[in-house]
Amino acid sequence: MAKILADHAGSMFTVTELAKMLGHSGGAVGNACDTLVCRGEAERAGSNPRMYRATSQTAAAAQATAVSAPGPSQPAPVPRSRPTPQPATAAPPPGGRPQPITRPNGQQYHPRALAQLPDVEALRRLREAGVAVLLYGPPGTGKTSLIEAAFPDLITVAGDGDTTVGDLIGEYTQDASGGYEFVYGPLVTAMQEGRALLLDDATLISPKVLAALYPAMDGRRQIQVKAHKGEAITATDGFYVIAGHNPGVHGAVLTEALASRFSVQIQVGSDYDLAASLKINRTAVRVARHLATGQQAGEVGWAPQLRELIAFQKIADVLGTEAAFANLVGVAPLEDRDVVAEIVTKALGRPVTALALGRQL
Repeated sequence: MAKILADHAGSMFTVTELAKMLGHSGGAVGNACDTLVCRGEAERAGSNPRMYRATSQTAAAAQATAVSAPGPSQPAPVPRSRPTPQPATAAPPPGGRPQPITRPNGQQYHPRALAQLPDVEALRRLREAGVAVLLYGPPGTGKTSLIEAAFPDLITVAGDGDTTVGDLIGEYTQDASGGYEFVYGPLVTAMQEGRALLLDDATLISPKVLAALYPAMDGRRQIQVKAHKGEAITATDGFYVIAGHNPGVHGAVLTEALASRFSVQIQVGSDYDLAASLKINRTAVRVARHLATGQQAGEVGWAPQLRELIAFQKIADVLGTEAAFANLVGVAPLEDRDVVAEIVTKALGRPVTALALGRQL
């Protein structure tokens, strides 16, 4: 694939075009393209459809791996007009540390180690192999950030106790003329387009609702849309389901039926070393580490995660460090607030209470 892109530098190709030229499935080709992008050996130039083109490092990647170039019977497609470029990923040095990956919201994700690979690449390999993954850990540890960085074609379902089968598969909706038309849900869209589907907070969704998803995840890779004349939907290559689970959230239940669908289950905790490298207040990071240790020992039920620490620094930049520490105490659950206040007080050497309004000015 790298050779095709390098041989047609400046041209852009869709996943479908590359799949036809290489004779592989669209899912495998899409994952390979994203891996090249992660390494800085290709550039994603469009999102609908996904399009890719060569970078300055693509030719070197092509030389390192023997790849069959398109023959005379497989002429290269006519280059497309150039769309607005997507946020680029910084190219890593060959064999060097993986560079941050820009997520759809513009924020950067810093890859972490997983099975001696960058976590992003590990997830892409599992997708290519058709192995479903469940990420579990406290809110704010970066589960969703990792998944967004790994799969640019991601569709997300925010699960809760009110999620219905219609929210997954689709339902009839009134159109502009006053009639009704069936609008496919995210599950059907992901199946038809060969995209990744994230069930965020999957364990908050009713087991009866999740049961509608299971046939798409097993060998059948097919579901029946009973509400739409019993239509059968078969998953296209590339379709993949990944889920997030927050064990400490009230109502989150990992049933045996759900757990059995996810062969790989990965614990995700906060990367406090990353927090320090992001220039977050060192005392705040030290407090978070202390609370995390106490949480593991069962001494406290809450510890600030990376999300809270990033918010801490933003608050400190706007309102000052004192207010940020006071807010850190205030965002702790009520049952843990006294312990958090005591630890923050010891760290700062002065009393700290929850952020609150003072007297009238």
